[in-house]
Amino acid sequence: MSARELLVAGELLLLLAQKALYWPSQKTLIIADIHFGKAASFRAQGIPVPRGTTTQNLLALDELMAAHEVKHIVFLGDFLHARAAHASATLAKMLEWRRRHPTLALSLVRGNHDRHAGDPAASLGIGMVDEPYSMAPFSFCHHPDVDAPGYVLAGHIHPVFVLATRFESLRLPCFVVGARRMILPSFGAFTGGFSIAPESGDRIFVTSGDAVHFVR
Repeated sequence: MSARELLVAGELLLLLAQKALYWPSQKTLIIADIHFGKAASFRAQGIPVPRGTTTQNLLALDELMAAHEVKHIVFLGDFLHARAAHASATLAKMLEWRRRHPTLALSLVRGNHDRHAGDPAASLGIGMVDEPYSMAPFSFCHHPDVDAPGYVLAGHIHPVFVLATRFESLRLPCFVVGARRMILPSFGAFTGGFSIAPESGDRIFVTSGDAVHFVR
C-alpha cells in the first residue's frame, strides 16, 4: 500500500492508505477514532451486527507496525465506544495484543466517547491525557476546533469525501488538511463516516484502501 508524504509544520508526515498518520522522525503512529467495542455495544442493545471488529482493528495495527518502525502510538480519542466495550472478551483480545508489544508506548487523548465509556483497563498500559496533548510542533486532540498552541492533529468527525460523476458517486475516507489543523479519517472497523464540506484553504486527500490521492 502506498503513502502520501506531506510537510506539515516543518515536519514530514505520511498519510497512510490504512487511514492513519505516521510521523517518521518520532517513530509515532497516529490513530483517530478506533472505537473498540462498538459492535459489542450494539449487540448489547439487541442489534445484530457482525463480530470480529476488535480482532480486525488489532490486525490493522499490526500491519502498520510491520510496515513502519513504531515506538509510540497516539490515539486521538474514542478508543472505547461505550461502557459495553469493557466486556471481558474484548479486553482479553486487547490484552493478548498488548502482551505481544510490551515496549510500545501508548497514549490516549480522551475523546467524547472515552468520557462516557471510562478509561481503558490499567493493565493495557495506556498513558491517559486530555486535549491538547503537545509534542512540538503538534497538538494532539480529539476535537478539531480546540484552542491549542501547535498544529492540531484531530479526529472526531470521521470525514469522508464524495467523488461524483454524472452517473454515480463514491464516498471515501479522507484526510482534511488545513492551515492550522488536520482531521484524520476514523481508523476503526464499523465506524461509518460523515460527508464533509471543505472549508476555504482545506486540502482533501482520500484513501481507496490501497493508495492516498489528492482530490482538491
